[in-house]
Amino acid sequence: MEFMFRNCSLVCYRLYGIIADGINPVDIGILLKCYIASLPEPLITFDLYHEVRNARSSIHAIRNILKKLPSVNYMTLEYLTALLLRVSQKSPPNKMDAGSLAVEMAPLIIWQKEQRPEFFSRYCNFSSKGSSDKSLDRTPSTRSAWDNLSETDANMEASSAIPLDDGLPTTDFSSIEVIQCLIQQHNAIFTDANETTWR
Repeated sequence: MEFMFRNCSLVCYRLYGIIADGINPVDIGILLKCYIASLPEPLITFDLYHEVRNARSSIHAIRNILKKLPSVNYMTLEYLTALLLRVSQKSPPNKMDAGSLAVEMAPLIIWQKEQRPEFFSRYCNFSSKGSSDKSLDRTPSTRSAWDNLSETDANMEASSAIPLDDGLPTTDFSSIEVIQCLIQQHNAIFTDANETTWR
């Protein structure tokens, strides 16, 4: 993990160059979501799951609870929510306000033990059978999400029955409220200077 962040300025410079050269920003977003989904424990740790959800209406309480996070989790959550705040500030053109972003990201940032959001595993190549490093499948996939989507039955008729239950777990609205609060109140929750510094 330390090596990943050691050459951050070089990586950020290269990433900016890649994006500037025409890489789709949506692909970067998907990569970020897959990375967060592949973590053995969510950014808001299992131990703090109930505390954070119960404090969702109090900025002061959330701030104090998040201080209990390991520093890596806290910093990652701070920068992630700062990024999501910036995206939400551009919601007229991108159609992603804080609520939409919270619905999209909450299942990846906070979940209960033994309830990993398996829906994302079909798009990201990882195993979630345990929480140790040994259980993660680190072999790169030679298949893309497009390959997975393109294997639908060519003989399937459009008029065939559409199932109403898509197998997704029930929505955790309390977790969505927490993440929406973290996005909207980012500056009040995470920093004394009221602005995350981007380097």
